Amino acid sequence: MAEIHFGPAGIGGFKEAPKVLEAYHKAGIKCAEIPFTYQIWLTNSQAEVIGEIAKNFDIQLSIHAPYYINLNSQNKEKIDASIRRILLCCERAHYLHAKNVVFHAAYYGIKSPEETYKIVKEKILEMQQVIKKNNWHVNLCPEATGKKSQFGSIDELLQLIKETSCFLCIDFAHVRARQGKINYDDVFKKIKSAHINNLHCHFSGIEFGDKGEIRHLVTPESNLQELLKFLKKSGLNANIINESPSPVEDSLKSLKIFNSLQ
Repeated sequence: MAEIHFGPAGIGGFKEAPKVLEAYHKAGIKCAEIPFTYQIWLTNSQAEVIGEIAKNFDIQLSIHAPYYINLNSQNKEKIDASIRRILLCCERAHYLHAKNVVFHAAYYGIKSPEETYKIVKEKILEMQQVIKKNNWHVNLCPEATGKKSQFGSIDELLQLIKETSCFLCIDFAHVRARQGKINYDDVFKKIKSAHINNLHCHFSGIEFGDKGEIRHLVTPESNLQELLKFLKKSGLNANIINESPSPVEDSLKSLKIFNSLQ
């Protein structure tokens, strides 16, 4: 039987994390993502402590890298800084026993989607060499993005997997915002054709306009039911990280809905 785990973005700060992770465990939460949204706020030694606590509570951790990343910048210094941030997250992930490092890879800017893809692919391959050299057992997970100005369509990411053996994060709310709607049949057909059996996902409610994502919202129950029915039918394993303004409550709501579908 496929394993579907639900969890929030956030574990509190370093001092709060042990109690937060214990509370997650008692509530039945089995995954959580550490958001390094604006800075990488853990040291390696702190990451090692949290990683052991999460392991003892059977909670799978992942990392979301800082938002200040653009592998397609016109400024080489910004590209270099972006790579440093991603690799520093990979180093922390190693000590956390966290497998997946999620990041928004790039903006198209003045380049075409095809040109942007080539540059992102090149940088992914470069970073993978560093990861291999350091023996970090982590996956680079470029995320499906919610703005039409950003690199990160489902098709782009699946092609990256094929050509680099990286992984991905499918944010279903972003896919909805980017496309104006979401066709789960089409998305899951593409995932299966790429021979992906384990998904790392994000989900929440979302407000969007003509240019795509505006902001995350509390997750409507109807949206959850729709996604979870397709996930159950797919037979895929998945960790689903909720990024709504109420991520813990929405994760528990997701777990309750999914259990009702059994």
